Amino acid sequence: MTDKINGPEQGSLYDKLLRENMEETLPDIMKDVLHLRIVKSEEIPDDVQHTKERKPDLLKKVEDDKGNTFIVHIEYQRNNEKNLPFRMAEYSIMLQRKYGLPVIQFIIYIGAGKPKIQTEISNKYLHFWYNLVSLSEVDPQVFLNSDKIEQKMLAILGDFSTGDPELIMQEIVQEIENRSNGELEEGRYLKQLRVLMQLRNLQKDSFNNMALTGKIFKEKKDILYIRGEINGKMEGKMEGEHIKALEIAQELKKEGLSNEFIAKTTKLSVQEIETL
Repeated sequence: MTDKINGPEQGSLYDKLLRENMEETLPDIMKDVLHLRIVKSEEIPDDVQHTKERKPDLLKKVEDDKGNTFIVHIEYQRNNEKNLPFRMAEYSIMLQRKYGLPVIQFIIYIGAGKPKIQTEISNKYLHFWYNLVSLSEVDPQVFLNSDKIEQKMLAILGDFSTGDPELIMQEIVQEIENRSNGELEEGRYLKQLRVLMQLRNLQKDSFNNMALTGKIFKEKKDILYIRGEINGKMEGKMEGEHIKALEIAQELKKEGLSNEFIAKTTKLSVQEIETL
């Protein structure tokens, strides 16, 4: 796992993970990380993106325990982005104009190290700011205390100075094994865990417990392991479509279909399919 979440292939994995888990993790993120006491929450259309380069990560109309109603806008960032404060300011103005409600904005930093993200615009004619929260400064126990696997996995992005990362990973993997409904769900959670490890720049050799790393990567049955093996024989990085083809082939093989049929269907070589 030497890849970093920089290119489009890794970025798409990260985006997919967020989409899959956002609704499950949001209530605890709001309460334990953003310290918002929300009693009511509802989806609002994110059609403000029609004038933007990209749609917002998350928009919610909420009511807190004091009866205040406002909009929460959250963006997940793994690196600094040029003109990010101006993009956030544009969202704030459009949302306030459209809904007539206050807007509270958060950037949740999920990258490695300390964020270097500008959080305000301050000049003679404009003063604007938003909140910046770095998960790498949050006690992992905040996430481990949750009864949701999706939330527990975020502990891998927490502050390791307050706990042993190997023990944290052990607890997460144990939870995945105990609570997953079958191999497919367990495999999906382990794949998400590996993406989070990439975000934190954690590699297989980061851990001494070989049994633990074997569970996480599943070695020869693991797509990321297979990708690494193939990359040693190919120039450059494997395209995202190739990874998807490997995953499809892996599922077809489980159904007992022949390697020749799978090769014809996925456009992979028989040799690649035999390694699955």
